[in-house]
Amino acid sequence: MSNHEYEHEPVPAAARRSLLSVAAVWAGFPMCLGNAVFGGLIVYSQGMGRGLLAILLGNLLLFGYIGTLSWIGGQTGRNFSLQARRAFGDRGRAVVVGFLATVVIGWFSYQVGLTGTTLEGMYGWSPMWGGLVGGVFFVLLTLAGIRALSLIGLIGTPLFLLMAGLAVYYGLGHGHSLSGAFGYAGGGGPLGFWACVSIVVGGFADSGTMTADFTRWARDGRAGLVAAASAFPFANSIAFLIGGLVVAIGGAADPANNGGAFLGLLAGHGALITGLSVLFVFANLGSVAAHCLYNGAVGWAGITPLRMRPLAVALGLIGTVVALTGVWAHIVNWLVLLGVVVPPIGAVLIVDYVLARRREAAPATVRPIAFAAWGIGAVAAGLAHYHLPGSVDAVIGFVTAAAVQAGVSAFRPAAELQPTVATSSVAV
Repeated sequence: MSNHEYEHEPVPAAARRSLLSVAAVWAGFPMCLGNAVFGGLIVYSQGMGRGLLAILLGNLLLFGYIGTLSWIGGQTGRNFSLQARRAFGDRGRAVVVGFLATVVIGWFSYQVGLTGTTLEGMYGWSPMWGGLVGGVFFVLLTLAGIRALSLIGLIGTPLFLLMAGLAVYYGLGHGHSLSGAFGYAGGGGPLGFWACVSIVVGGFADSGTMTADFTRWARDGRAGLVAAASAFPFANSIAFLIGGLVVAIGGAADPANNGGAFLGLLAGHGALITGLSVLFVFANLGSVAAHCLYNGAVGWAGITPLRMRPLAVALGLIGTVVALTGVWAHIVNWLVLLGVVVPPIGAVLIVDYVLARRREAAPATVRPIAFAAWGIGAVAAGLAHYHLPGSVDAVIGFVTAAAVQAGVSAFRPAAELQPTVATSSVAV
């Protein structure tokens, strides 16, 4: 099979991959330690019943959003950059793609830093060396391309279920029961219900918007949608639920700050479990890191003449250096940014695709309507964040941007919808 990653053109039908392969790429991504942490924070704040409701609702919103973009990716074979080219213009997309491709490198850095501190907390390893080894491994994984993301998903998903199951088993040894866990009333955390929903949505607002980088490999739109569904609501909900269970059974050492982090429950159970735990850390965090680095490298390749692999090395080096400085730890700032700014981009892509099916939409230099919709949607989400604390910022931003994009496009004369075509060598 070709090693081509199709950074600058749609994936041809002959290069498309099986449903299992594409679904493994997505399912292995959200089933990670970080989501278990967030699931524990949600259940600690809301209790098990309301916490599960917030997790389910957030995942259903993600399914509607990411599933639609995944269907478009599978239907067209276009990656996120090519989709943005149609929506924002040949040159205008550089702003959108460059922004989001940089944001996901921040998440890569977070995983590298988390690798170092996790190994330090469990086994006393140097966080500097642990992070450095992790960064190198994650870059090498990304260089193997979409095939490696599929393979790490096929390995990482059952490994997560095994290690999480062991952690819950050891946690139940503290005198708690599963039946009692589902009656857990919470520990009085500060997060409100809709803030919990926003955490679920915000966690995958970035790579979810770039989902076409993965689902363009699907056989068709339906396969792209099913592949996304394997992650949202299924794999993502499981990861959040595991973290919630760890908190509810009393297995979390510091649920108010570390949520459902469960690796501590695996310590002190012999050499076999210790070895599996180390493998699990690299496989699990490596899956998330490689997905993010792949998104970033494919994104930057789409707006430059460069290929994905050299960019993966350069961006991976930058992300690893940033991680070793400790900047990666400011995750809350990233979540706020993602929840406010990113979902309106997806709204523009979806509405533009629907409108483009009704007309011949030649790639333009810049599409001002798209940027206006993105900006107004982001402002609306920002206002909601600060003045309507009971709302889900991502939903408000998405709906506002979609309404602006559709409304302004509908009322503009047809001639104005055909802006000057930019000269470009990039195929659509």
